Amino acid sequence: MADGEEDLPRDAKIVKTLLKSMGVENYEPRVVHQFLELWYRYVVDVLTDAQVYSEHAGKSTIDSDDVKLAIQSKVNFSFSQPPPREVLLELARERNKIPLPKSLSGPGMALPPESDTLISPNYQLVISKKRTREAVDETEEDEEGSDSKPNPSQEQRTDLSQNTPQRVSFPLGPKRAR
Repeated sequence: MADGEEDLPRDAKIVKTLLKSMGVENYEPRVVHQFLELWYRYVVDVLTDAQVYSEHAGKSTIDSDDVKLAIQSKVNFSFSQPPPREVLLELARERNKIPLPKSLSGPGMALPPESDTLISPNYQLVISKKRTREAVDETEEDEEGSDSKPNPSQEQRTDLSQNTPQRVSFPLGPKRAR
């Protein structure tokens, strides 16, 4: 044995032996500690369940039947077997009988409407166009000093923009998982 393995606990030596028997030669030392933690947590869970089963049966001590029942319940609730291949094939046949919808967008990649994507605008800001008295005075002076008459449609636009608030939307990027 190596120098570091002599002072290892028996359980750590067993984990190292298991790793070696499975062909794992190189691993970080923390792997042994992680396996031990998993192992201890599993044993505590099984023994706690076995104690509950023993108390329910009115026994004062835990026996092998309680431990077997606890292990079986862990296996039943923790691990599930996939359905048989025949069942999966039948489900696939039934599902594939329904044809896919025809593409309305033509050639290229069909994308969902922008309102259904994560990059669509999802909030709005209302920016009111309140003008201060100084800004109004400066604008009037500029208008009086200019000889050319502005376009009437531009005058209407400025009047509309002064009276109604302007809504601005900002797109957000895709949401990040937390």
